[in-house]
Formats: sequence, structure tokens, C-alpha cells
Amino acid sequence: MHGEPRDGRIVIVGASLTGLRAAEKLREEGFTGSLTLVGEEPQPPYDRPPLSKQVLLGKVPAGQTGLPQLRELDAQWKLGVRATGLDPIEKRVLLADGAEVPFDRLLIATGTRARPWPHPAEGALDGVFTLRTSDEARRLAERLDAGPRRVLVIGAGFTGSEIASACRERGLAVTVAERGPAPLVGALGGTLGALAAKLQRAHGVDLRCGVTVTALEGDGRLTGAQFSDGTRIDADIAVVALGAVRNTEWLAESGLAAGPRGVTCDAGCRAFDMYGIVTDDIFAAGDVARFPHPLFEYQLLSLEHWGNAVAQAEVAAHNMVNPGPRRRPHLTVPAFWSSQFGLNIKSVGVPTFSDQVVIAQGSLKGARLVAVYGYRGRVTAAVSVNQARSLEYYQRLIETAAPFPPAPGAADQIDSPDPVPSDVPDPKLLSHGPTVALTGHLPDRRLTVVQPAR
Repeated sequence: MHGEPRDGRIVIVGASLTGLRAAEKLREEGFTGSLTLVGEEPQPPYDRPPLSKQVLLGKVPAGQTGLPQLRELDAQWKLGVRATGLDPIEKRVLLADGAEVPFDRLLIATGTRARPWPHPAEGALDGVFTLRTSDEARRLAERLDAGPRRVLVIGAGFTGSEIASACRERGLAVTVAERGPAPLVGALGGTLGALAAKLQRAHGVDLRCGVTVTALEGDGRLTGAQFSDGTRIDADIAVVALGAVRNTEWLAESGLAAGPRGVTCDAGCRAFDMYGIVTDDIFAAGDVARFPHPLFEYQLLSLEHWGNAVAQAEVAAHNMVNPGPRRRPHLTVPAFWSSQFGLNIKSVGVPTFSDQVVIAQGSLKGARLVAVYGYRGRVTAAVSVNQARSLEYYQRLIETAAPFPPAPGAADQIDSPDPVPSDVPDPKLLSHGPTVALTGHLPDRRLTVVQPAR
């Protein structure tokens, strides 16, 4: 590598939101060397959140969800080709077409793919779908346009629930199967999971919790499904929404700390090798990254959130072209949102990192509220339902490790809220995968984020 960090060869593997925003940040930071983006999909970068919302509703064609390019990149794009290996000694990325791409610094941003149905023959039936890519959304939307008699959604996480919501808005009959006790419970805990269950049933969803789909039936084409409780249904379409698989298989022989939970990196996005030694020329960001966060007791977080992909991409890009003293950590408070069944759900922090929850504003009955989560006496998350204007206040409580339950401070505070257990289940008990995964060491220090003066 050249001595100047703003020169040399940078390769980004993963040409979606994270890869694009990192490339833009590299140029903004003054990187003048060669820049190459490698992407498995043939399409230029596109936005994924609309796929389970506007695209399935027929409001936006799948081909019109492209991400805007915010600046000129002067980059070489290698799209429609998959990375198959990494040689960290010779510093080269191996591609499925036999080509090799040399690098001085590498950003791993390969993200995730939809977890397939575990029985390949059943998963290959005409009418069985997953939803992660633009092509998958286009094909599913076309089948929904044809007016199926019934849609089966397997898994009631955010993606599964949004799919069910879109189908009901289209007037289609929908059955949702969830092994856990309620929809969204793996991300939001028992209190809001119970609200989500009530809401889905009120909108006509045939919601079946505590059961699994044991078989998808059909002879070439899906005709129905069998459940673990002995019942069955007829269905023309089944959407498998069992969470995501992190795209790390291509790194199996690389010597990096990469596996099913992602690529482990430090707070500055530098990847660790398999012996726990941090690298200085290989970085990771986005859904595939697994990083420590001091606000959550250094738990290693894997986040499948749009905002995290953008923020972490910018931190990784900055650190790739700046020397050690100028590097900065990725300390953004996780945030995500969902729109389903007429509700706008927004979250800050990590609701699953909790032992108690309190309805700090509004009420469950009115389905307009803010739920605040706590862990060992400190605020760790807040989730709003149709009341997002208050979240900035609670984000500040998270950043400053404020005591839980929170003192009155935002508008519409209810009287004497009483905390209850957050009832976050073991992920093994769920059909849907978590959008936030936590594992790691629990130190006894409590840190806060100091925000610059505005």
C-alpha cells in the first residue's frame, strides 16, 4: 500500500446500501486511489425497506427502488459476480468468474440473505417465496396481483408482519404461523408482542402462535401446509420469513473471525482475525458486521437496520483513510422503524437488551404509546407506536445511561407507570429471526456518549 492513506486500492465487497454510502464517504474524505465495488446482484444499489411495503402493495415497481448516488464515485463496478474467497496475505478477493481483485484495504459489506425453507424440495414448489431482493419482491408482487385464495406467512417478525399487512390491505386472506407466543416478540418483548397479536387479528389475520409449519404440500405447485398442532390449510402462496443468513461463507478460509453471526470487528469497524487480533486493512460494516457497543455493556451487536448500515459505512470509510489518532468509533444508538396494519412503529436502543418495560406515555388500549425498556436499572431502549415525536427525548436517556424507570419528562406522561417484565424470549423459541442479535462480555462499567455541543 502507498504510504498516504488517501491513495492506493480500496475494494468494497457488497454493492448495496452500505457499500454505496461507504464509497461516497471515501471520496468525500479525499480518497483519490482506485475504488472497486463487487456485488452479487446484477442491479445497481437499491433500497430494501420498500420491498415489503410499497412494492408488495403495488404502489412502487420493484425496479424503481434504486438508491440515489449522492456524489461522483469514479469507481469500477463489478456487478452480477459473487465473491468466493479472500486471501489476506496476498491481499486479493477471489470471484466466482475466476477473476482476482487486488486491494490495499478491504471493506466487507456483504449483508444478509433470506433464510430459505429448510426442506429444499418443498421450498422449490411454485408459490413458495422468500423476500430479500428486488427480484424476489417483483415476483411476489406479481403473484399477489393474480389474487391468490390464501397467503401463508411463515414467521411473524418485522418482515413477516409487514408482508401480512400488505396482503390484508390488498384484501387477501392471510394465515401467519409463528412458533413464538406473539408477533414481533423477538424484537419488542411480550408487552408489545401481545399488542401486535391483537392488532393482526383485528385486521382479519388468521394468526397462529405457538405452532410451526411441518410441511408444505404440493405436486410442483404449492397447494397447502400442515401444522404441528395437526391442522392444515389450503394456500396458493407461502412466504418464508424466518430471518436472515449473514453472507460470510466466502470468508471461511480467510482466517477472519467470521461465521453465522457475522464478521466480528472493533468499534472502529476493523475486522478481527480468528485469534482475536485486530486487522488494520480489513474492515466490516452493515448487516454482516458484529461489533461491541459500550452503551450495551460491550455486547457484540449484529444489526439489520437501514440507519445502522449508513452510519457504520461512514465510520468504516472514515477510518480506512485516516491514521489511528483521527479514527472514530461507531457509537450510534440503533434505530429502526416499521409500518404495518395502520401503525407506525419506531425504536431507539436495543429493546431485547432489557429485563423490564414500562408504558411511559399513552396506552396499549389506544395503540398510541411509548414503551421504555430498562436493564439492571438503566434505560436501554424506547419504542413508539404512532407517537414518534417523543423518541428523541428517550434517546438522550439511553445515551446518558439514565435510571430506569424514567422520571416524567416528555409530554403526555401517564400517571404512575409500573414496570413489568419485558418478556424477551430465547431466540431459539421463535420462527422469526431477531433484527438485533447480542452476545458478548458484560463488564461492570457504565459508559455514556458525550454529544458535541450544538
